[in-house]
Amino acid sequence: MSSNWKESYTGKLRAIVGNQKLIIPSIRAVIYDDKNRILFIERRGNGKWALPTGGIELNESIFECLQREVREETGLDVIHATLIAMYTGENYSVKNRFGDEYQGFELLFRVDTWTGTIVQTTDETTNIGFFALDDLPPFETGYWENHEKEVLEDLIDFKGTPIMK
Repeated sequence: MSSNWKESYTGKLRAIVGNQKLIIPSIRAVIYDDKNRILFIERRGNGKWALPTGGIELNESIFECLQREVREETGLDVIHATLIAMYTGENYSVKNRFGDEYQGFELLFRVDTWTGTIVQTTDETTNIGFFALDDLPPFETGYWENHEKEVLEDLIDFKGTPIMK
């Protein structure tokens, strides 16, 4: 798998289809520390804080996608995770800062077991840290801010059966 966006599955599709709407399965990871704080990354591209997330590559399982994205953005290795929620449909459509449109197809996982040492900066991140739910970092405004809040609410509301939206 490449960490270069232009060589990624999505990057190659974008080179062919331009800005038209795509459906790209993706993951979002919630990782707790021993103080019940949640790990957030500060994105290199826009300087905004978010949960680790990313799209699937060709020939990759969704769990392999989760493992790769978490490793690329945090340095941590995912051992076990629980599916919390699935977000799909027009309500989860977004246009990024480059004008590319996506219809959401995101799987939210709680990482139950992980190993490794956190890496503060990567090719994709400029900072990383654990935050308490009552002291979260500033999210990107608009759609992403609302989605991060929804994800955290779903995490709190999770009763053992994945939430489908």
